[in-house]
Amino acid sequence: MTNNKQQITNNKLPEMDTVWQQTLNWLPDEQCKTQFQHLYKEILEGNRQLNLTRITNPEEFWEKHLWDSLRGVVPGLTSLLTKPQQVIDIGTGAGFPGIPVAIAFPHIQVTLLDSTRKKINFLSDLIPRLGLNNVTTLIGRAEAIRQQQHRKQYDLALIRAVGKVSVCAEYALPLLKTGGLAILYRGHWNDEEKDALIPVLEQLGGVIESIEQFTTPLSNSVRHCLYLRVK
Repeated sequence: MTNNKQQITNNKLPEMDTVWQQTLNWLPDEQCKTQFQHLYKEILEGNRQLNLTRITNPEEFWEKHLWDSLRGVVPGLTSLLTKPQQVIDIGTGAGFPGIPVAIAFPHIQVTLLDSTRKKINFLSDLIPRLGLNNVTTLIGRAEAIRQQQHRKQYDLALIRAVGKVSVCAEYALPLLKTGGLAILYRGHWNDEEKDALIPVLEQLGGVIESIEQFTTPLSNSVRHCLYLRVK
């Protein structure tokens, strides 16, 4: 137990100012860096009781949880995020990408949605410890809340898409206001997925605004972000 605590205490996120600047043309301020480090420590602590993430190495955590979360909204949406926005993170799990986005943009309001009560309870306890006043939690499934008061209530929906893209679109788009944007975080992407997505978007009143392919800065993994706009 002591060794585990010592390991958590010693783990420190790498300084990545140059990489942030070169890849996203953005830099976290000192408060943001402090909150990122605090988040990392809390996730390591929480991992001792819950299966929050397998990514615990400092460099991997920085790249796959922090940088990857922000890559979806920076720099392309910086102008969008300069005004108050209602954002929902669907299937947030351990709080990604929602918490890093909330830390980076404290003027937006982020709702973390997940169907696993233990994870939502963890996040509900974590939010005040991080000093975040712009984050709330919601337990439930996207297909259920889209029929309730959350329908058409959000400007931006984030979803780390582990299932079919068409299903993720069905989760996200009904929650968005007219003109709202869904960002689907993907690993691989191909024409077959696009062909399956198009008729779903037509039914939901959405369009593909853009598809961005990029590589992660440390491991050079290929990633994609899909931007779906509600007409």
